[in-house]
Amino acid sequence: MSATNRRRFIGGGVAAAAAVTAAASPAGAQEKATKKVIYRNGKKPEKTPLFSGTVAYGNLLFIAGVGYHQAGDIKVHTEKVLESIKQQLESAGSSMEKVLKCNVYLNDLKDYAGMNEVFLGKFGPEPPVRTTIAAAGGIPGNSLVEIDVIACL
Repeated sequence: MSATNRRRFIGGGVAAAAAVTAAASPAGAQEKATKKVIYRNGKKPEKTPLFSGTVAYGNLLFIAGVGYHQAGDIKVHTEKVLESIKQQLESAGSSMEKVLKCNVYLNDLKDYAGMNEVFLGKFGPEPPVRTTIAAAGGIPGNSLVEIDVIACL
């Protein structure tokens, strides 16, 4: 295949893919997505916070890292973190079953099995994709685990 024919082939593929994407898009997809910050207590803080804990954009919901900053082992910490995430998801109109992506940060990789024991099944029969790492230098606030998620509304 010559370079010109390759360009036509590739260009045609891109146009076809764009047409399929446009046809598959929901009717409301033409509307511009807007950022919506969701405040825990329902009120905007008086001072600008360091970061937003929960943000919706279009039909996506982003929840910042949640840790547990009290005594307990990895199982207690994981349970409390997942309970907090569940509450935040539900208050924003989503659920654990609608989580698409999950990042898990462990204070120590030795806690991987214990965290998994509690984590298993919390997101329903079809869990989200997940990345798990040990955080170099530890997690702020002495939490043994921190988890952030991206979900759909």
